Amino acid sequence: MTTQNVISAKGLDLVFQTNDGPVHALRDVNLDIKKGDFVSFIGPSGCGKTTFLRCMADLEHPTGGDIRVNGVSPAEARQSRAYGYVFQAAGLYPWRTIGRNISLPLEIMGYEKRDIEARVSRVLELVDLSGFAKKYPWQLSGGMQQRASIARALSFDADILLMDEPFGALDEIVRDHLNEQLLQLWARTNKTIAFVTHSIPEAVYLSTRIVVMSPRPGRITDIIESPLPRERPLDIRDSPEFLEIAHRVRDGLRAGHAYEE
Repeated sequence: MTTQNVISAKGLDLVFQTNDGPVHALRDVNLDIKKGDFVSFIGPSGCGKTTFLRCMADLEHPTGGDIRVNGVSPAEARQSRAYGYVFQAAGLYPWRTIGRNISLPLEIMGYEKRDIEARVSRVLELVDLSGFAKKYPWQLSGGMQQRASIARALSFDADILLMDEPFGALDEIVRDHLNEQLLQLWARTNKTIAFVTHSIPEAVYLSTRIVVMSPRPGRITDIIESPLPRERPLDIRDSPEFLEIAHRVRDGLRAGHAYEE
């Protein structure tokens, strides 16, 4: 039985028109992401990782090629609420409680109050924030705020989670803890996750596949299938298998610079 492609990009190009002339952000990007995959995108700053994620989310519009989300255009996928999006910053409204921050998309979508309360309670439990619904963002640590942001993206139960460096601003200890929690969340929900990161250990630890991208114009230079088991304690990062994958990612990043124009 063939696993369904949830996201499929073919010959994707994106050129931004600027006052200084055209900027080629993505060139000939081809990738299929299957249901239940955890795919990380890694590459140097400005290589198009976030741009590619934003194309999936209908926040940027390709100038060439094609991209499909659940078999339809990103615009149709957005309208059908196919994905949740987690940004680099938690983006919580300081005047709304954590519960009411999480409920905001549900309120906009017109869910009934009882359903909203049930969904907020469920996703708070998923991200280990039960009991914090009545707190305000400023009363939570940075890591807890980002977990609330993830809960908000999960609140309407989309099958796809798009995550743009959600832990990039956090210290290493907090980041490690959230990496563990994200893997547990993925195991419990079986979401399809596309995850942008600058961290090689984070990409290797989290992913079923690692997509290595070159400097602008962004191209895929390597796609690495992870042989690691789905259950991964943090100390797996000391294993020979982990270090071998990390070495290949690092080589791919170096090789990508050979394409730089």
